[in-house]
Amino acid sequence: MSDLHGKFVWYELMTTDLAAAEAFYSDVVGWKITDSGQAGMTYHILHAGDAPVGGAMTLPPEVCAAGGTPGWIGYIWADDVDAAAASVAAAGGSIHKGPDDIPNVGRFAVAADPQGAVFCLFKATSPGPGAPPPPMGTPGVTGWHELSAGDGPSAFDFYAGQFGWAKGEAMDMGPMGVYQLFTPGSGDAIGGIMTKMPQVPHPFWLFYFCVKSIDVAMGKVTAGGGSVLHGPTEVPGGAWIIQCLDPQGGAFALVGARG
Repeated sequence: MSDLHGKFVWYELMTTDLAAAEAFYSDVVGWKITDSGQAGMTYHILHAGDAPVGGAMTLPPEVCAAGGTPGWIGYIWADDVDAAAASVAAAGGSIHKGPDDIPNVGRFAVAADPQGAVFCLFKATSPGPGAPPPPMGTPGVTGWHELSAGDGPSAFDFYAGQFGWAKGEAMDMGPMGVYQLFTPGSGDAIGGIMTKMPQVPHPFWLFYFCVKSIDVAMGKVTAGGGSVLHGPTEVPGGAWIIQCLDPQGGAFALVGARG
């Protein structure tokens, strides 16, 4: 098993207004955006500095027709995408698309855990996704991964069984329940899993993008037509977070210092 297996390696925005969304995130997060050069489709690459860290595309009409809405999806590395897709299905999850090849990029499948949170399985065949990202805290890098699950404990068991994730600290959040940190095998925690609040309509993954100043970024969110749903809130380690919607309705979060 490779060191990448079970790690998030890519983040993709699917939106209804690509140009407007890219202008918003470029201002708020600081990503540079370039065309991927993929034949027959418009797919843009998001860069933190010079490093590619994610992609953006227009939400396909068939996804809209099926009820899909703008949002982010995380790509989790699987050493064998086909075997991982079969394992997800056998464990009660769903495979919405694939496995299939992205020419000159890699192999992927669109999946969901048994409670409905969507993610992608992915293995690269060329440099890019999966390459070492810039240091944590670099503006534009994803600093945290948070699953609001239908049931936190059983969701953790699913991902642990599929990807070998290990438990970190379990934080008692009072009425919000237990916030279970997880690590992709060894090393520091990269995210947390919790049972979603009743007002959250369905389970989903939320990604926290690093910014230099949470206060500056918060002003840019609202000035750009987005909204701040929660925060700023201080989290362990001295960082501050806000949880937001972009102008098209996609959920995202930011993490950084005050000031």
